Amino acid sequence: MEGTKESLAFKSVAERLTLGITRILENMPGVVEVRLAEREPAEKRSLLSWEQKNNCILPEDLRDFYLTTDGFTLTWNVKLDNECVPLGCMTVHSVGRLRPLHQPTLLFSLPNAPSLADLDWEESSSECVLPNAPRPPHFDSRSCIFELDSCGGNGKVCLVYKNSTPGVVAQQSEIWFLDRSLCWHFLTATFSSYYRLMITHLGLPEWQYSYTPYGPSPQAKQWASLYQPLIYRNELSLPDSFGDSHLNKLDPLKAFKAKAKVPTPKKKPSAPSSQVSNTKSQGGSGKPSIAKR
Repeated sequence: MEGTKESLAFKSVAERLTLGITRILENMPGVVEVRLAEREPAEKRSLLSWEQKNNCILPEDLRDFYLTTDGFTLTWNVKLDNECVPLGCMTVHSVGRLRPLHQPTLLFSLPNAPSLADLDWEESSSECVLPNAPRPPHFDSRSCIFELDSCGGNGKVCLVYKNSTPGVVAQQSEIWFLDRSLCWHFLTATFSSYYRLMITHLGLPEWQYSYTPYGPSPQAKQWASLYQPLIYRNELSLPDSFGDSHLNKLDPLKAFKAKAKVPTPKKKPSAPSSQVSNTKSQGGSGKPSIAKR
């Protein structure tokens, strides 16, 4: 019985976390083995420990996410010629794996070995920056950068605190994509917006490159043409077969623990004492009378 209860509880949490995307995937042609890794919620002390260690405050929506599940991994395969091929992968690292992108120089490294900070320059190349894009982060101490997803070796999705100052707690964060050529590309201003973006792209290979000037590889585009991302119509053309009924329901904030609080019901105001006394004086039983219209 206990195993059944735990299984039902996980299914309920999984449905909220995936925003119902598993049912959509399972109904797509050729899609098999849609799997969500089961994870326990992170403890508050581990979140506080991370903040103290890195001198950064986790954004509220990311904190709520970790209090619901300590990381996220959803994968799905496709069946081709009686063979299962891994295709979709959606990942958010656990708190323990939310590590700085640029680690301190190791003692056994060469004295003049280059680091990511050596790649930083004031005037970045305009070829890898979209028009009107925000100013990219720095690889040196001016920015605090933490890896959220390694993207299967195709780049890195990062939680970025820009304009950080040594000794001052960083609070404002954004989500950026670092491609394989080490160019930065802005994704979203909040984690909840990125989470929605990840879910609606179905974890397709190289989907993050849709937000770069050059886009995904031809092979990734072929997969995307077979399994269209569930994107807003004003961003990409979406087949009418998907409709708009489930798109508006993909709200990550409803899935995270702290956002699912039940509001306390308001107390009804009691009747004034003069009204009660009037009903008594009219020979009533002390209960307010209801006037008929």
